[in-house]
Amino acid sequence: MRDLSTLALIALLVGFLASGPVAADREVLHREQSLYHTIMVVAEPGRLCLQFSVRNGSRNQSCVDPRRPQRMVFSYTRMMMAALLLVPEPRTVLVAGLGGGTLPTALAELLPNVRIDVVEIDPRVVDAARKYFDFQETERIRVHIRDARVFVKRALQQERQYDLVILDAYSGDYIPEHLMTAEFLDETRRLLSPSGAVAANTFATSRLYDYESETYRLVFGDFFNLRVSTSNNRVILATNAPLPDKATLRANSRAWRAALGPYDVPITSYPRRMSTKVDWDTSKRPLTDQYSPANLLRGAR
Repeated sequence: MRDLSTLALIALLVGFLASGPVAADREVLHREQSLYHTIMVVAEPGRLCLQFSVRNGSRNQSCVDPRRPQRMVFSYTRMMMAALLLVPEPRTVLVAGLGGGTLPTALAELLPNVRIDVVEIDPRVVDAARKYFDFQETERIRVHIRDARVFVKRALQQERQYDLVILDAYSGDYIPEHLMTAEFLDETRRLLSPSGAVAANTFATSRLYDYESETYRLVFGDFFNLRVSTSNNRVILATNAPLPDKATLRANSRAWRAALGPYDVPITSYPRRMSTKVDWDTSKRPLTDQYSPANLLRGAR
């Protein structure tokens, strides 16, 4: 289990904010300009959040309830755990994008034999996760300060394989273009074990939706779209092997229900929400290293 010392102290502050006047509803505990973002750690009533600057202010990247640190605050974080319905017992996991460390920490707690590589391009994010969110590197969780595209290319050269790859390099309104192309996704697919899966946190509504969907279909064929009404994100779930049927998804969800209870993950509700329906314009071009206008397409549909 994680060390709760820092979060225990912050829980007192969070509780004070929750009981105080409306005007004192947040306190900035940390602010710095890294090479990539303005990073802030903000205490709000009921939660502590890591924020990055975006076009219109700041956007939460990761939040934790200090009084219930296992609980996953955001819908999209809970949705990412649907990857366990495709690969119920991964032994090797790659996570691209650290944030506050919620996903790798939870996976390490849930899977005692797992080995996790976390790739994060910004060392200041890693520092903030360690200091404020009690993220800990262990012999089973290793952090690599590197661009995810570079890491994947080197991992292929070293003939590494992962049972599960989690793509979470999402800053609220932006995913790096070179992590959305068919070439990158093909490299990711080749990094998977024969029955491995990829879970990608991405946009639920934007003009990019059609292009991104066609890109995943080009590389993986059929994939699952997981969407819930409480989130503006969707999670794309794809595999090297044929997709599991609904009966298998339901069986896996029942097997995981009790263990995921403390994390507030409604895992048994996900199989009926996971769809392979083609709900996008298939005439749109897949994104490639030569054609990737992701920044121009990320606005509303």
